[in-house]
Amino acid sequence: MAKSLKQKATYGILWTALQKYSTMLIQFVSGIILARLLTPYDYGCIGMLMIFMLLAESFIDGGFGSALIQKKNPTQTDYSTIFFWNIGLSVVLYAVLYLSAPFIAEFYDIPLLSDVLRIQGIVLFIYAFNIVQRNQLRKKLNFKVLSIVTILTSVTALTVTIIMAYHGFGVWALVAQNILTAAIPALIFWFYVRWRPQWVFSWQSFRELFSFGFYMFLTNMLNQFGQQIQGLLIGKFYNPATMGYYSKANSTERLASTSISKVMSQVTYPLYAEMQDNKAALGDMIKKITLTLSYVTFPLMFILLLCAKPLFILLYSDRWADSVPYFQVLCIAGLAYSLQSVNYQSVAAIGKSRTMFVWTFVKRAVGIVFVVAGLLLDGMRGMLLGMVLNTWFSYFINIWLVSKHIGYRWQRQILDLQPVLMASLSIAALSYAVVGLCSLSLYADGVLKFVIFVALYACWSVMFRPEAYQLFCEAVKPITKKLRRKINKK
Repeated sequence: MAKSLKQKATYGILWTALQKYSTMLIQFVSGIILARLLTPYDYGCIGMLMIFMLLAESFIDGGFGSALIQKKNPTQTDYSTIFFWNIGLSVVLYAVLYLSAPFIAEFYDIPLLSDVLRIQGIVLFIYAFNIVQRNQLRKKLNFKVLSIVTILTSVTALTVTIIMAYHGFGVWALVAQNILTAAIPALIFWFYVRWRPQWVFSWQSFRELFSFGFYMFLTNMLNQFGQQIQGLLIGKFYNPATMGYYSKANSTERLASTSISKVMSQVTYPLYAEMQDNKAALGDMIKKITLTLSYVTFPLMFILLLCAKPLFILLYSDRWADSVPYFQVLCIAGLAYSLQSVNYQSVAAIGKSRTMFVWTFVKRAVGIVFVVAGLLLDGMRGMLLGMVLNTWFSYFINIWLVSKHIGYRWQRQILDLQPVLMASLSIAALSYAVVGLCSLSLYADGVLKFVIFVALYACWSVMFRPEAYQLFCEAVKPITKKLRRKINKK
């Protein structure tokens, strides 16, 4: 059984990695193209509405997706009940968004946003339609299908978006992208997954799943609001272009900081749920995943911080140079953000949804104070620093919860991370100092910093062989073995 679970985890991670990095590459290339076809104003308009869309999507999920995965043997009645609940709720929420759209547009003083929100709100119906099928595939660890569908969706949606942007549709190109990204998987999952809802709604099943899902729902709502509050504030107190610069900086940073953790989290939550009764094994898994993630993500964030300006101008053009200071500050938050889901999901998997809600409320309340206080004291720069404090505060709460409920002590977690963090910080400082002595062009400066950092980090890894490096080598060993076999066959 353990071997079967390990094999499923390995294949799940490989397929999810293929999906994630293929999608990242597609988005990366299209993002470069779209940054030249669209303006910061276009991105800013969509960014202003994200808080309302994400909160509405959290309402539809309501934590029931996590509850269906966490429950060991959900029944047909469970699935049907959640399906009809989601459909009904999506109708109500769309009506609320439709009626409130003019007031939201008035709040931002941008009339166009009313029509944009009403059209983009269609995503709510689509999301409700396929959430059960998607979670059935996740519960069965069928990440091959999820990965193929995601890649196909990304190619199709982004192709349409680029064509629309080229022909001058502006913000509507981004609206079309969001709708297609939701609609294509919904259609495929409906025909691929043989499950169909029965005409049944069980209040008993609803209450059972609600007992876990309700607190997950509240937790997700608080998380979404806490993560999007800065967008609401920027949209209100600054112009759409500033919101666009922030959105581009934030999306680029998140692409880097969560690229690996999102791959892992797709697989780890179902695995955590399977191992919820074995706290020792669960703690050991958290440690291995944390160290493996940190070994790759920490140096990546420091490299991006060092090379931010040449990177943005090369990829997105001079038009987006104002995003650079925002991006550099967000990279510091990204160090902590990259590890958030590892601890967060483990506490959810053992059924502590109420505990998560209580502490998420604390985290988000403190985080809002940091962000608002920063904005009032020092404008955009202060707000970004507040986001950094918020992210690190949330991380320390998460590792404390893991320490309390799973047994992987928070002091041990910090000590385990210290070698990689200190090595990355020291190498980044040395790279900056050495290159600073030279008078180089913008791109030569960035390339030299990158080369020096990578060379020194590789030397440190090979010479000292820290535990994080050894775990990373162990994690990639199945991939390298498979590649060697293919090469030998040729």
